[in-house]
Amino acid sequence: MKNKVVIVFVIILASFITWQTAYGHAVMKKPDKDSEALQFQDMLMLFLLPHMNDKLTEVYSKVLYASPDLYPYFVDVKHVERVNGFRGFSFRITLDATPTVGPHIPVGEDLFTFEISPAGVKLAKFKHIKGPNKSDFPPNYQDLLK
Repeated sequence: MKNKVVIVFVIILASFITWQTAYGHAVMKKPDKDSEALQFQDMLMLFLLPHMNDKLTEVYSKVLYASPDLYPYFVDVKHVERVNGFRGFSFRITLDATPTVGPHIPVGEDLFTFEISPAGVKLAKFKHIKGPNKSDFPPNYQDLLK
């Protein structure tokens, strides 16, 4: 029962993100004030963050000695769609994430595509766009690189 409540909550959040995304394309800047749509987006990020962190730990373990951190404010919604039409409760959401280490040192860029439905959350696609660049790391953080 608790699982179903969470899923319904996520679906409602995703519908608000769709509304914000349509207007977000017209103005390509970061929000400078809070809004209800931004609050719903941030809540959705908190819900998806554990799924994203699991994948990042797996991918970055090949190049880093420590798992990267992912903060909700370093995740941007790129696309949201209803998979099965108006008022359907299956969604596909694509997120662009910038994981970090230490004091917010970016270690790469990744694209996540999740399918969210009453059955749960599934990572449908993952694309590792770029990894850590040794020249971007301060000398005292070079030891994190393999």
